[in-house]
Amino acid sequence: MGSLNLTHSVRDRLSDTLSAHTNELLALFSRFIKQGKGMLQPHQLLAEYKAVIPEADRENLKDGVFEDVLKAAQEAIVLPPWVALAIRPRPGVWEYVRVNVSELAVEELSVPEYLQFKEELADGSAEENFVLELDFEPFNASFPRPSLSKSIGNGVQFLNRHLSSKLFQDKESMWPLLNFLRVHSYRGTTMMLNDRIQSLSALRAALRKAEKHILSLPSDTPYSEFHYRFQELGLEKGWGDTAERVYETIHLLLDLLEAPDPNTLENFLGRIPMVFNVVILSPHGYFAQANVLGYPDTGGQVVYILDQVRALENEMLLRIKQQGLDITPRILIVTRLLPDAVGTTCGQRLEKVLGTEHTSILRVPFRTEKGILRKWISRFEVWPYLETYANDVANELAGELQGKPDLIVGNYSDGNLVATLLANKLGVTQCTIAHALEKTKYPNSDIYWKKFEKQYHFSCQFTADLIAMNHTDFIITSTFQEIAGSKDTVGQYESHTAFTLPGLYRVVHGIDVFDPKFNIVSPGADMSIYFSYSDQSRRLTALHAEIEELLYNPVDNTEHKGYLKDKSKPIIFSMARLDRVKNISGLVEWYGKSPRLQELVNLVVVAGDHAKESKDIEEQEEKKKMYRVIEEYKLEGHIRWISAQMNRVRNGELYRCIADTRGAFVQPALYEAFGLTVVEAMTCGLPMFATVYGGPAEIIVHGVSGYHIDPYQGDKSADLIADFFERCEQDPTHWDKLSMGGLRRIEEKYTWKKYSESLMTLSGVYGFWKFVSNLDRRETKRYLEMFYALKYRDLAKSVPLAVEGEVAANGTK
Repeated sequence: MGSLNLTHSVRDRLSDTLSAHTNELLALFSRFIKQGKGMLQPHQLLAEYKAVIPEADRENLKDGVFEDVLKAAQEAIVLPPWVALAIRPRPGVWEYVRVNVSELAVEELSVPEYLQFKEELADGSAEENFVLELDFEPFNASFPRPSLSKSIGNGVQFLNRHLSSKLFQDKESMWPLLNFLRVHSYRGTTMMLNDRIQSLSALRAALRKAEKHILSLPSDTPYSEFHYRFQELGLEKGWGDTAERVYETIHLLLDLLEAPDPNTLENFLGRIPMVFNVVILSPHGYFAQANVLGYPDTGGQVVYILDQVRALENEMLLRIKQQGLDITPRILIVTRLLPDAVGTTCGQRLEKVLGTEHTSILRVPFRTEKGILRKWISRFEVWPYLETYANDVANELAGELQGKPDLIVGNYSDGNLVATLLANKLGVTQCTIAHALEKTKYPNSDIYWKKFEKQYHFSCQFTADLIAMNHTDFIITSTFQEIAGSKDTVGQYESHTAFTLPGLYRVVHGIDVFDPKFNIVSPGADMSIYFSYSDQSRRLTALHAEIEELLYNPVDNTEHKGYLKDKSKPIIFSMARLDRVKNISGLVEWYGKSPRLQELVNLVVVAGDHAKESKDIEEQEEKKKMYRVIEEYKLEGHIRWISAQMNRVRNGELYRCIADTRGAFVQPALYEAFGLTVVEAMTCGLPMFATVYGGPAEIIVHGVSGYHIDPYQGDKSADLIADFFERCEQDPTHWDKLSMGGLRRIEEKYTWKKYSESLMTLSGVYGFWKFVSNLDRRETKRYLEMFYALKYRDLAKSVPLAVEGEVAANGTK
């Protein structure tokens, strides 16, 4: 679309276009008005435009700015005689205008004016005075941030460049770095520098003497053999484990003192010992290592965290060794203890994570004045418990760690709020990982929040999200899409830039996607479980008989339903939770409507539990829909529905067995924040078809490592899949090309090794800048404390406490 920019001159050009093409545009806007009050989404706007304006006239309109405006519009609010447009010329940049259809006049709107317009649509009237408006922009006005969309998600690089140039204006301005090294210690043990070094000149002199001494030693000399000499110079443990590594670290610091630059700074900070104890929060759901996947609220996030901590522990151990330290790291995954654990370990207080030495799951119960809550409750019901929970967690951590953690990582909305409370209380570096922000998953859940409130309590969730994302030191996202979407779609975080909860508050400036706290750090798949189908030496052939049974046994049982009549066909495969957003029932419907696809392939889905009734209302509805579609399109013999599979090792081999059929993986979600199953399936060599909305659009290079599909256009998606398999029949190498393309893509970007290296570096860099600058944003935190106390607490109290044995509003029991 180019660089549409709604300055006053462009607004005037828009007015000129309206004047020059009055009849055509009057017809379009009049059609909007005739439909009455309402909201139009982008696809509806363009559909109306094509329906009303003849193609020849559309060609004429391309000369003006109008078509560009319409293509950049993310929504239109119709309140006769006005039509207001939210224009997004590029990711992260928004402008607002409204058109008076009676006069064909154009006005520019401020953010509050546009939000007030939306409120009028929702409530029938809008308050002009005394509306609570949240505006974080004044706190960040003087804070550096990039302006180019391509810089979004590269926060640490920008921060290093900007603050390095500001901090290191001359050699004397290196004092903050000296002070940072001087106060560095762990549980009373001094590291890096001792009291002998009191000035920059003393530091330089000590480093040069140390350098000279190291050059006289063999490169593999252990630090223990020369540490007494270093202590005399003022240098303590932490520089490295061998003479060679100590020499490299000293040289990095000498280079910084001589001619500072951001890359050298990042490399040096990556070597400084800073992170030994990490706390990772995930309060909701069933969190355990077995028998939990597929339970409501328990899915990819559990897999993500367990894979994350294994890679993170390995990286921490490697860095501690390379730093020449004898320190035992500790990672604690903090989740909720469920006394009614339903055949899982979720009632166990402390559980060691398999495949690790120093990582455990610590479970703390939800508690009220009446005692401990025994049962599981939905992620939408947790809000009244979290403040007490955070205080209880703080006490448990003090006992387990015998001190404070060095880094707190929150997951999902509830975990991020608890991480905020803990980080604020303990003064610890905080990292936020959303996984999914519900605001984008449920369209118009902000403006019509009252309609959703009884079931989902979005007022609490959106408030908690705002508090956490503005309080945190840095944010990790899996993709650019998660932050700022694409040219045509709005990102999850971007949707929190400006919005309104009518009657509650307006968010004029909530989050800025250009904020340098955003960093893209993509996860991977566990390479010990997920590897290519072609790696025959590692294949788990002992599992093939039971996987064959799972896929093809025609007798229904508790694990599968339906059967596959023709075993020679390739299988298209999908695996996800059985909820509305994952759209598994939609995939079944696409398949049912496409005789061509049925002729070419079988369909296998792993989702939910067909054998018993779920407690989750969405899952119940999706299940009914799937049964209806299977019956309506007579899919018996073509489809296999398998209950949620808890065994990840067998799931890895299941992916590979699907690849053996020359099949493909289909991820049809209406929106997917990242797409861990996409990465898993690609790592096993399966060609991929995945939603264009969210992370998979970034993971997959269309036509090279898979294909993008639009879940709102099921017929086209089905045709694209059918075209692929028809081509594979004519040219079997085509399947191999896509399979290899996916494997190459994974190797390039999506491994846990790369993830853990980045997380450790980010922790060090943000920890450093927080120490030496005003990066802790104290003014923002005071504002957030007030917002929490005056708004969030009351909202949380309005959520009913769970009653043991009763069914809650969202179907939980």
